[in-house]
Amino acid sequence: MMNNDKAILKNNDWVKGISRNGEMIIGFVDSMSLEQKAVHVLVAESDNEALIGKTIPMHFTQLEVIPMAETKYAGELEFLIDLALATGDKEWFEELSAELNLKKQEV
Repeated sequence: MMNNDKAILKNNDWVKGISRNGEMIIGFVDSMSLEQKAVHVLVAESDNEALIGKTIPMHFTQLEVIPMAETKYAGELEFLIDLALATGDKEWFEELSAELNLKKQEV
């Protein structure tokens, strides 16, 4: 799904944007509806704390993809592992856990 001709949104992309009510959100794409041009975002951070942990619909033009850094620190990986557990994403949890284990072996 295109977002202002900047990037193609896909499931599990990290995004940031402003909700219809003017709240800043950072989260990841949980699912999409091409017919409605809606993107369902699981909110990880927001200036409205009531939204954190909830999935909210947003129009794709309200969102911008956050580029993922190649290298993650152990603390970032632990946060993402917690998020994967909270969302029930087993595949992502296993991928992040393996990456964290490798990072611990390097030290």
